[in-house]
Amino acid sequence: MDAKNIQCEISEGVAVVTVNRPESLNALNSAVLAELECTLYGIEQDSTVKAVVLTGAGEKAFVAGADIKEMADMTSFEGHRFAQKGQRLILFIEKMSKPVIAAVNGYALGGGLELALACDVIYASENAKFGFPEVTLGIIPGFGGTQNLARLIGPNRAKELVFSGRIIPAAKGLDWGIANEVVPLSELKEKALGLAREMAKNGAIAVGYAKDAIVNGLNMTKEDGFRYESSLFGVLFATEDQKEGMGAFVEKRKAKFQGK
Repeated sequence: MDAKNIQCEISEGVAVVTVNRPESLNALNSAVLAELECTLYGIEQDSTVKAVVLTGAGEKAFVAGADIKEMADMTSFEGHRFAQKGQRLILFIEKMSKPVIAAVNGYALGGGLELALACDVIYASENAKFGFPEVTLGIIPGFGGTQNLARLIGPNRAKELVFSGRIIPAAKGLDWGIANEVVPLSELKEKALGLAREMAKNGAIAVGYAKDAIVNGLNMTKEDGFRYESSLFGVLFATEDQKEGMGAFVEKRKAKFQGK
């Protein structure tokens, strides 16, 4: 697919993916959802990419939400299909074997916040704002927001944000546990890239399995999660990366992981 609304740059094992509709505050329409899913699928298949940074073009918005102009005249069936498209993208990001870091550089509202919540880490700029204003439009979050936000910060605070339609500043998002860290806008991209490069230096299979254990473990009982973790732990002893990593430690040298 020839992406018109998504930019992707790869360097040092890190892919920087940018939603590029600044004239619409990077709003998500059907075309953007399809292009973003296609781009991320390509990244998932690229063995040279070890980590991903996801951000928005410009200095005003990460993603200001789903495209209201497109949604305004949808039928019930079309609305359902649109939500399913968004949810498919969200679930794909969560299931990617590579860590995804959201660099939230402004508004992350509605679908934009849902996109950020799908990522493994959220770094936000000081001008970032978080919220689910859907109820002010007569709808609810449709890309998994009611589920992922409640799981991240607890049901009470999730209800407060979703039921009120309130938009909160980055500092409160940090306090509530939505963001991992808040930094000046000028430092945001390098902050995210620094973490991505740090992750990319590690054993890629191990990082992917660690993500798998955490993401899937949250949907299991604690005992089942323990069993799942131990099975992944054991499988890693069949990889060349495990032999290299432990061998390098014993030999007091830097490991050279191959992702095998």
